[in-house]
Amino acid sequence: MDSTPSPSSSSAFDLVSRALGRYIPQGGAEAADARGDRAMHRQVPDSPEAGRQEQILGAVNLDRDLIITRCNLEAPVFAGLEAGAGRQFVDLLPPGDVPTVTRRLRQVVESGEAHVARIQRLRRGDGSELVVSMSILPSAAPEGGLTVSVIAMARRLHLYAAETAIGTSLDIGETAQSLAESLLAWGDVAAVDLDFAVWTGEGVSGRTQGRIRLRRAALVPDRVWPEGYMTPGDDLPGDASRLLAQAVLRDDAPQTIVIPDGEAVERVFGSPRVARALVPGDRSAGVACIPLVLDSAPPVVLGVAEVWRRADCPFRDSELFDLQELVARTAHHVDLARQHQREHTQVLALQRRLLPRTGGDTIEIASVYQPATPDSAGVGGDWVNSFPLPDGRTALVVGDVVGHGLGAAATMGQLSMEARALLSAGLAPDQVLEHLDETVTMLDDAESGLAAGYSALGSTCCIALYDPVSHHVTLSSAGHLPPILVSPGGRAGTLPIRPHPGLGAEFALREPFDVYTFGVPPGSVLAFYTDGLVEDPTLSIDDGMGRLADAVAGVHPWDALQQAARHIVSALAPVPQRDDVTLLLARMIGYRKGDTATWRLPARDDAPARARAQVSALLRQWRIRDDTRYTALLLVSELVTNAVRFATGPITVRLIRAGHGLLCEVGDTGNGRPRLSRPGLLDDGGRGLGIVHRLTTRWGVRWTDSGKVVWAEVGR
Repeated sequence: MDSTPSPSSSSAFDLVSRALGRYIPQGGAEAADARGDRAMHRQVPDSPEAGRQEQILGAVNLDRDLIITRCNLEAPVFAGLEAGAGRQFVDLLPPGDVPTVTRRLRQVVESGEAHVARIQRLRRGDGSELVVSMSILPSAAPEGGLTVSVIAMARRLHLYAAETAIGTSLDIGETAQSLAESLLAWGDVAAVDLDFAVWTGEGVSGRTQGRIRLRRAALVPDRVWPEGYMTPGDDLPGDASRLLAQAVLRDDAPQTIVIPDGEAVERVFGSPRVARALVPGDRSAGVACIPLVLDSAPPVVLGVAEVWRRADCPFRDSELFDLQELVARTAHHVDLARQHQREHTQVLALQRRLLPRTGGDTIEIASVYQPATPDSAGVGGDWVNSFPLPDGRTALVVGDVVGHGLGAAATMGQLSMEARALLSAGLAPDQVLEHLDETVTMLDDAESGLAAGYSALGSTCCIALYDPVSHHVTLSSAGHLPPILVSPGGRAGTLPIRPHPGLGAEFALREPFDVYTFGVPPGSVLAFYTDGLVEDPTLSIDDGMGRLADAVAGVHPWDALQQAARHIVSALAPVPQRDDVTLLLARMIGYRKGDTATWRLPARDDAPARARAQVSALLRQWRIRDDTRYTALLLVSELVTNAVRFATGPITVRLIRAGHGLLCEVGDTGNGRPRLSRPGLLDDGGRGLGIVHRLTTRWGVRWTDSGKVVWAEVGR
């Protein structure tokens, strides 16, 4: 009856060494010597049967000081590991792994409990690495050391590790770079060339007609390349793109091709220009071209991966199988990165479109939008907008939509456009927020909301209107952080705004939106922002807003506002950050005192005549042309007449000299909305607004707490 050797009669090292014979083909190795220190093996032919019989098991014996006493790593797969007796075992490890592995080794020495199947990298003498499955076994007395067994599963482990690494990023450049770095294990140079549509995130299809434009997305190793060679970011010449496309799409079926040596490379490429673009310097090299194929019907080729190596090391069939398997496993990661790139580009384009373009004569605008880093799942829903209203005021809007991606972007665009339309129609900030609140609630109930996996409940928004004549800002906030106001003297602080639940709150939590009015003398700076700029895990939100207030207070009147905004963002929110960052700075200028005039008139029959007299005198003082003066007098007369007929209380007339036009405003206490209509032939009324409509470039109505203001603009 056979008996298993006990630890006292045979060490773990001897047991592992004896087991090596079961992994060696017949006649494939010399018998190990009595100590098991050395074993000689012949190279195994490249066949599936032989590949399964390659020796992959080795053993290293250590003393209690972790010094190698014996080793059996003579198989070809372990070539380059310098594991001679007397060397430190940690010399076989990458420097970053030394503390962890040393701790594991000492734990086994002290506890006597084995540690098995640890995936570990070992460093060869030339600096390359070998991936193994490592087990640490305690040795029996009297040795008292350790036996480390290693199973070299480099190819399979490399395929697994490569696929895992390639799938960790949604950036298409990083994905291609990870793929190229993984392919370098099979050659001296690896490159990934992607279809231009894939690189830009555009849609791809199975049609191959015309899809011959390739861009180099990744190249390893990183070194100085010969002149004319394509490096990352370069578009391959048309001939090179066409050649690669034809090579991997022979008979309209994606397939791998191998060009074994330099002579064949020159014969296939033909053109010296193509050779300079594709051959990495050594003309004696061979190349394997593997298509990145998206598994679909019909299959879609996303690009081509190229692996170059010396002609004296031809590609074996098993290596080509591994290359094709790796590329096939990771092609979908490239496509996921393409889809993310497309979504990211679309959302970012929407974000950029919503950013304010410029200010005007009465206000200076600067804005910065800094998207979150890729690990936060894409661009978010932060947005700012600034636009002049037809009545001469300026709207400043900032919002933060919950979530990231296309769902947040669609909601952001809808809320932004709705806010602009309502403000342009003359609604007050609180009235606009009421409509936005209803919109968010409606979207959450619709199929595009919860049923689609996205909800905008809890989004925030702040709307401010700047009046350049009165130098006041009127604002309302729906759960947004309060703006920061810096006076002309440099004193900064947050505006005292009562917190609000935000947009789409439950009915029981809904509160009316408060309206606040603040004085903003010329030279004041108002800062709107989103929480990504002031949130810091190490600080409270109040401290974050305090830091922002100090930074904005440091902006001098002669500083360029856009440059100052960028400096503030870079100082408070350095890249990378976990949330989008948005900042809007508005420097108030206003109208000069001599460019505006206001009169208050009683609502009596003589009000139109008194208004005409006041306006006529002022227009002469401003030296306005006679035709413009006549048009302005007629407008004021019609608007004041309508106010007397249909409203009560005092009438306010305001005239503003703005840019190349005159803005006439008439306010009253009525709540009826003037409407333009086509009067009948015998109707006495209804013609005043028709006259206003024909004489002006634009006109409209805005609502106030006490009534309304009808405004009209004429060119001068």
